[in-house]
Amino acid sequence: MGLYAANKLITQARQLAAEYRRTMGKPLPGISNEIALHDGIHLLELEPADEGAVGYDAIDPARDGLKIQIKSRTIFDESKSGQRIGQLKVEQDWDAVVLVLMDESYEPFEIYEAERDDLLEYIDKASSSRAKRGALSVARFKIIGRLAWTREEGLEPEVWDNQAG
Repeated sequence: MGLYAANKLITQARQLAAEYRRTMGKPLPGISNEIALHDGIHLLELEPADEGAVGYDAIDPARDGLKIQIKSRTIFDESKSGQRIGQLKVEQDWDAVVLVLMDESYEPFEIYEAERDDLLEYIDKASSSRAKRGALSVARFKIIGRLAWTREEGLEPEVWDNQAG
């Protein structure tokens, strides 16, 4: 399937997911992760991991094949605190985690990246059982990680240097 077809399908998936939530009052299960995978790979200029790769979703060819786990969170109500991301696969092989934050239309507005060592250091020192299992809040992930992309500015040059040549 070509790039145009994938982009068109993702656009339709965004529309379907948003309409489903408006109509049914709850999110369509699993769709935000699929959209985030597409957006993270496309917007950060990554390559999808090979079929059957365990623990990571993409490779960054500009950073020596860094293995990246992609997580997503759709923010429907910014006033709600304590929003969590999916559990990190700490026992598996990956180098960094990218968190794609999406709005109520399933459009990305920010992407954060955190290195494995920084995440594992926090998990090791954490007192909560949730954090020990690799479950982090969006707020905590933002503190540990760094902003990699914004809707307004695109790629942040100090984090992603794969814009040259």
